[in-house]
Amino acid sequence: MTGTLLFDPLLPPGLIALLAVAGLGAVALAWWRGLRGWLWRGLAAAVVLAALAGPVLQRETRAPLSDIVLMLVDKSASQRLGDRAAMTEAAAKALEARIAARPDTELRRIEVPDGAGNAGTEMMQALSEALAQEPRGRIAGVLALSDGQVHDLDRAPPLPAPMHLLHSGRRDDWDRRLIVSGAPAFAILDEPVTLSLRVEDSGAVPAAAGQAEVEISVDGAAPRRFTLPLGQDVALPVTLTHGGRNVIRFQVPAAPGEITDRNNSALVQINGVRDRLRVLLVSGEPHPGTRTWRNLLKSDASVDLVHFTILRPPEKQDGVPVAELSLIAFPTRELFMEKIADFDLIIFDRYRRRGILPSLYLENVVHYVRQGGAVLISAGPDYASADSLYRSPLSAILPARPTARVLDRAFVPAVTELGRRHPVTAGLPDEDSWGRWLRQVEIEPQGGDVVMRGFDDLPLLVLDRVEMGRVALIASDQAWLWARGHEGGGPQLELLRRLAHWMMGEPDLEEEALWAEANGQTMRVIRRSLAARVEDLEITAPDGSTKTLALEETAPGQFETRHTGAGIGLYRLRSGAHEAVIGLGPAAPREFETPIATEALLAPLLASGRGGSFALENGLPTLRAVRPGRPAAGNGWLGLTPRGAFEVRDIARTALLPAWLTLLLSALLILAGWLREGRR
Repeated sequence: MTGTLLFDPLLPPGLIALLAVAGLGAVALAWWRGLRGWLWRGLAAAVVLAALAGPVLQRETRAPLSDIVLMLVDKSASQRLGDRAAMTEAAAKALEARIAARPDTELRRIEVPDGAGNAGTEMMQALSEALAQEPRGRIAGVLALSDGQVHDLDRAPPLPAPMHLLHSGRRDDWDRRLIVSGAPAFAILDEPVTLSLRVEDSGAVPAAAGQAEVEISVDGAAPRRFTLPLGQDVALPVTLTHGGRNVIRFQVPAAPGEITDRNNSALVQINGVRDRLRVLLVSGEPHPGTRTWRNLLKSDASVDLVHFTILRPPEKQDGVPVAELSLIAFPTRELFMEKIADFDLIIFDRYRRRGILPSLYLENVVHYVRQGGAVLISAGPDYASADSLYRSPLSAILPARPTARVLDRAFVPAVTELGRRHPVTAGLPDEDSWGRWLRQVEIEPQGGDVVMRGFDDLPLLVLDRVEMGRVALIASDQAWLWARGHEGGGPQLELLRRLAHWMMGEPDLEEEALWAEANGQTMRVIRRSLAARVEDLEITAPDGSTKTLALEETAPGQFETRHTGAGIGLYRLRSGAHEAVIGLGPAAPREFETPIATEALLAPLLASGRGGSFALENGLPTLRAVRPGRPAAGNGWLGLTPRGAFEVRDIARTALLPAWLTLLLSALLILAGWLREGRR
């Protein structure tokens, strides 16, 4: 039981002070006038003022409380390397026993798992939550059993007691790490892109040759090997061969004795893009649709357009000397023989044979398509005439033949059932709002895919693949009406842009494709196909295990499934003849970026409470009690600060100057003063 003197004023303190000043003035006046009772009167005033101050004796019945020691046990992935987990658990149990043997001391064990989303070891968050649940006045110390690799030090709370680190590292631990320090998000196809790599060793590195072998694999293909010096940034060239996402895997073989090989690999995803798409547009004659094609292609910054319009065919004889004409001669040989391979797409816009392109040149166009080129025919009445391109060597690759009928009828283009599955025409805006076209050439398909129909359900847009190349035929020259807003217009820009980019091999517009999108450890696998059903998906995990999943159709021509990978690394996907790869998670998780145990990261926090760091391989330090502010660690010992906390069970208050005592004392003192003055 303890006693404390408290004051519970009956009047505001300011008023009591004012009365004290008035009383002191009255006593001083009595002394100055020589009244012999001034002392007794002053004592009476003091008693009254003391009574107004309300002196109270407070007695408390207290029960002592035990001290609390917080023990943070790191259970993150890096603590499972080697014998760290066993060493840490043995130390935790030994500390539990020692603390349990200390009088009036309790232990709170907090396990720290891996942080969500590759956040690493979030020990400070766990410490903050533990401190919030316990009275800070009872915390006698914090013990952290960890490798010291903490990733949320910026959230470290202020500590009410010393903190100590008991780390699980060993003197001979060492590690080799692969770092990709420079990798672009995009790269030009068929041109070397430079990646910056670094292989570095840390810890107790054994004597080595100073070099390491690195393997580089693109999309799971056979790896290429390079020898790199250790500890230096090295630039390595990598060439992408296909557009879209390329998954590049870097791997350093595990070295004998290193603590882990989880940071010996890295995954980099680079989008392959073409430098410039070169398009040759040949207009057989001026017409309103010519500007539509030109504006479309010129609006795309990635397209280099070469456009020729034939204004003066050979049969035109008007007597004007050639030397006086301001027309550019059509460089047929240069374009169709010498530089045809430089173009990604050739468009014939209402072109008909007039002797400008001999059969030899058109045969070269056929060869160009078979070798991977693309030809688009925008047909008008020319395609149905005797001078049609179909009546040339191009007929070997064209997907439809003309019937010689030109239908000058108004119609609204419509997407076919197959077209709703084809990426060129799938998902176009509502057809009910489309304006009409006014002319169509009647054709009979000989192959390919009819994705749009026109008047009386006749084929309007036919797409085909010829060996390595692509061919498309639009059986109308009226698409420009949509651009002019005729009867509300239509998706002319979107349709023609998709068509042009499909012909140039844009990966996002492939009608048969397989790819995946990653979100953490979950992948969304998409399979696009023109078929009504597709083969099941086979997933091969980094450890070689396989799993088969069914693909469900979520939209016309698009099948999807989701899969959460248990491991981190490169996954191989297969559906029928289509294959793809995807990397889930970082190749080297944050826990394994720097797996060597260290005390440097926690050193400022330990120093704030004068705590220390100890290696578990040297044995457990002894526990001592230290006063606050004193050094809390030494050679082979660590200190805990007893807090002396208590709980108040009962409180009793006794007034030191009750009213009756105040009245009695003041009356006696006033009477004594009166008697003293009366004797005079």
